[in-house]
Parts: sequence; structure tokens; C-alpha cells
Amino acid sequence: MRLVRHVFAVSSFLLAGAVCLAQSLQSPPTAQLTLRRAIELALRNSREISQAKFQVALAEQQTGVDRSPFLPYLSTGSGAEYSSGFPLAPGGGIPAIFLLDYHQDIFDPLQRALVRADQERARGSNSGVDAARDAVTMKTASEYFELSKVRHSLEYLRKDREAAQKMLDTMRQRIASGFELPIEETRAQYNAARVEQQIAHNEGREEALLDQLRDVLGLLPDQPVELVDETLSPSPDQPIAELVSQAVQYDPGVKKAEAEQRAKQQLLKGAEGSRWPTLSLVGNYSVLSRTNNYTEFFKNFQRNNVNVGIQAHIPIYGAHVGAAVSEAQADLNAAELDVRSRRIQVEQQVKAQAHLVRELEAARDVAQWDLKLAQQNQSVVQAQFDQGRATLKELGQAQLDENDKWLAFLDADFQRQQAQLTLLQMTGQISKALQ
Repeated sequence: MRLVRHVFAVSSFLLAGAVCLAQSLQSPPTAQLTLRRAIELALRNSREISQAKFQVALAEQQTGVDRSPFLPYLSTGSGAEYSSGFPLAPGGGIPAIFLLDYHQDIFDPLQRALVRADQERARGSNSGVDAARDAVTMKTASEYFELSKVRHSLEYLRKDREAAQKMLDTMRQRIASGFELPIEETRAQYNAARVEQQIAHNEGREEALLDQLRDVLGLLPDQPVELVDETLSPSPDQPIAELVSQAVQYDPGVKKAEAEQRAKQQLLKGAEGSRWPTLSLVGNYSVLSRTNNYTEFFKNFQRNNVNVGIQAHIPIYGAHVGAAVSEAQADLNAAELDVRSRRIQVEQQVKAQAHLVRELEAARDVAQWDLKLAQQNQSVVQAQFDQGRATLKELGQAQLDENDKWLAFLDADFQRQQAQLTLLQMTGQISKALQ
């Protein structure tokens, strides 16, 4: 019996453990998120940032490719050739059993310009990483605030649903007693249907936002998410000229255009420098064979040969040089125009966004006062109802109005936060503001 009880106890323990394990696998733990934590997870799991870093690495590799002619280059080869007459290999060399060549550019203005242009473009691509990081921060904060707003909206809408159902039941009773007209039931049903429509919309939006946040933050597909209520404080007033200056200095498009302009300047210098000689350090080691008629054309034959020196290439005339300079100058003019256009565009966008932020802050204040007025009105109607001087219909309508004003205030506050986040992103301050 003791053995049976022991086996039964062990089996129960294992079964309980299996049940707990299955429940833990089926129900992932709830993710408790603050805004800062959400942004940290998003930055850690961002595919956009990884792609931007890949582009930087690609630009740096291109610089290395164009710099390679200034580094030592060794090549070797072997072969067999038949010579009839003077020993000369196809291409102008000499027939050799074994050949080891060395080449390294010392002075080449055009190639050096290509390297410097690549370096400028690589610096410009670095701004893409910062832009990707700020874009991820902006997207995460926006979804965080919107999800918080949607959940608060659902709280008030569900209160509206209860109030609308109570109103509908009361109207049906009063109509049956002959105290109200049938049209009041239709009006109550309309209000209830409108609330249901808003609930359906917000529940769908909540689910979509949850899916987006889980994907961005690297959470499990069905993992519950709880948010800590946070709000974005109104930004301190800054002169528009200061905002424009910050945006122009930060804007990734402007930085990339400026980097391209500097790259085109280097290419123009390189095209102009192609009129100058180029210098290269060269050398070779060759092993020759008597089978190629060397003894017939030379007094002495030497099997092992070494040559080392500096090779200069001096251009005398080339029609392509002038055309290359003209093309490089045209590219530089286009790049300079692009920089000016982008700066003007950024200036206009920042000015418009700054005005929009102020307008939406004022709209939020209006919605807040409208809500306060509805709350006070509901308190007055409640007091009148308690004194028998207001009807249940008037009380229910006051409660619905107050909930509607809450929804309007939440929408106005979210729009203000969205506009403010966009302005912070445009001026490069979003990461600092949300730390």
C-alpha cells in the first residue's frame, strides 16, 4: 500500500507539473510596458535599423574597392608559348615560363577623387542609421499613445453602451405606459447602435495596434500587453527660426544631399586632375626559356630576371578629358541645386508643422474645457434629477454627452501628441525627448 501511495503521489506531481507547463505554454506572460521600455525593445529588434547599418557597411566596402589600386597588388602566372622571330608574347610582354607581377598606384588624381567621393557618400549614409532609429522611435511612441487612447475610448464607450441600454429599456417601459412617443424608442435604438459601431471600430483598431506592437517589439503573437498610462508633455515654445535651423542640420535628406554635393566636388577635381601624369610602382620577376629564340636576338641569355621601378603615364591629348570635366561640373551644379531645394522644403515643412502643433494644442485645450463643461452640466442635471426637477431621459443624455466629450478630448490629445512627435522627429529631438 505504501508503494502504491508513493507511486500515486509521484504521478500526481508529474501530472500537475505537466498541466502547469502546458498552461504556461498556452498563456504567455503579460508584457508590462512603459514607453521607454517599448522603445528599447523596438530599437533592439528593428529590421529598419539593421538595413540602414547594412547600407553603411556597403558604402564603406565600396570605398575599400576604389582604394585598392593604391595598395600592393601581386599576380602570377605560367604558360607555354611558341615564338617565331623576335620573342614577344601576345599583348606586348615577353614569353615566360613563370611570371610574378607587382603593381601599386602612387599618384592618380582621378582614382583618388573616386576614393574621396566614396568617403563622403559613406559619411552621408551614416545619417540613415540615425534617421532609422528616430523613425522606429516615432512609430513605437505613436502606436503606444494610440493604443492607450483606444483602450481609454473603449472604457467610455462601454459605459455608453450600458447607459444606452438602460435608456432603451426605460423608454420601452414609458412608451408602454403611455408617457413617451414611439419615436423616443427609435432615438434610443439609434444611440445604442451608434455606440456599438464605435466599439466595433475601436476593438478592431486595438487588435491591429497590438499586432503591430508585438511585431515591432519582438513579442509573442498572442502575448497580452499592458501599458502604463503616459502622456507627452507639451513642448516648450521655441522660435520657428531655431526649429528650422535644427531641422536643416538634422534632416537625413539634407545630409545625404550635402554628402553627394561634396562627392561631386571631389569627382570634378579628379576629372580636372586627369590631365596630370600618374605614377605607379611596378616590378616583376620572370623565368625564361631558351625555346623562345632569345639567344638568336640577344647576346646573353639569363633565365631568372627581376625588374623594379616607377612607371609614369603622361597624358598629352585626350578629347575625353574636357568632356569628363564638363560632365562633372554639370553633376555638381545639379547636386548644389538639390541641396538648396531640400533645405527650402525642410524649412517649409517645419514651419507648417510648428503651426500645426500650436493649432492642435489649442484644439486640445478647447476639448478639455468642453469636457469640463459637460461634466459640470452632468452634475447639475444629476442634482436636478435628485430633486425631481429633471427627467431620467435628461440625465441619461447628460451622461452620454459627457462620455462623448471624453472621446473628443482623447482624440484631440492624441492628434496633438502625433503632431508634436512629428515635429520632434523633424528637428532630431525625438530620442532625447522620450528618454
